[in-house]
Amino acid sequence: MERADSLAFDLHKWMYMPYEIGCVPVRREQDHRNAFSLTPAYLAHGEGRRGISGGDLPWPLDYGFQHSRGFRALKAWISLKEHGSRKYGRLIQQNIDQARYLAELIAAAPELELAAPVTLNVVCFHYIGPGLDDAALDALNKEILVELQEQGIAAPSGTTVRGKYVPRVAHVNHPAAGKTLTLWCAR
Repeated sequence: MERADSLAFDLHKWMYMPYEIGCVPVRREQDHRNAFSLTPAYLAHGEGRRGISGGDLPWPLDYGFQHSRGFRALKAWISLKEHGSRKYGRLIQQNIDQARYLAELIAAAPELELAAPVTLNVVCFHYIGPGLDDAALDALNKEILVELQEQGIAAPSGTTVRGKYVPRVAHVNHPAAGKTLTLWCAR
């Protein structure tokens, strides 16, 4: 992280905020401005006190491509102000604990297998039916994923890990969703 020029955060996941809110802290403010700055004649910056717009103050439109769109950062600020970092920390830890619990249940089920280590909140697993080739297992795991979604049990996505199709559960946002999938695995 200390070597990164920027980091991206999707606040709709672990911060329970609207989907449209994201956050990108940057190391060098000027690099960020250079990436988005657009100054056509009708948006020219002023030249000091008597200039068109307010001198050399940075314009918010120089930090993104949306120009006159809504002030989405206000939603993030209000949420953080209202709930605080401790509450968000508890909710994030709850999601991590749910993922670990689901991983334990999968590890204990002989017909299921973890497809990757569970380091935070993402659990990739698959059904490992005996006597089925890789193509048949991929098809069956896709079917399992669709069945979970259509029954309303959970809304996992699918991905490929080491060449195998696997359901992918990301424990974020709604705390109860992980419990539902966990109960399904325990059946």
